[in-house]
Amino acid sequence: QVQLVESGGGLVQPGGSLRLSCAASGNIFSIVTMGWYRQAPGKQRELVATITRGGSTNYADSVSVKGRFTISRDNAKNTVYLQMNSLKPEDTAVYYCNARGILDYWAKGTLVTVSS
Repeated sequence: QVQLVESGGGLVQPGGSLRLSCAASGNIFSIVTMGWYRQAPGKQRELVATITRGGSTNYADSVSVKGRFTISRDNAKNTVYLQMNSLKPEDTAVYYCNARGILDYWAKGTLVTVSS
């Protein structure tokens, strides 16, 4: 089993920044890829970005976050981060951390609200 604990969500004004963190514990050696997904009100959950244990990153083409969001991980701390800059109201969503190996593990989600 893998447990994921997120932190860092909240309310931010348009153009502002937030950093989300997701700490993994448990059977962490089973994790190959970690990532962030988001689900806006009334919409399906969508991929934001993923990162492998070796540090290779992938950003979803369908989500307009390239150049604004950066995913990173600290393997020593078993933690993955999502640095979000130049936030827009359309970035408002519940953000979910995911850990993937043989199984998929999900955190509970953290709400990010971008509003003036």
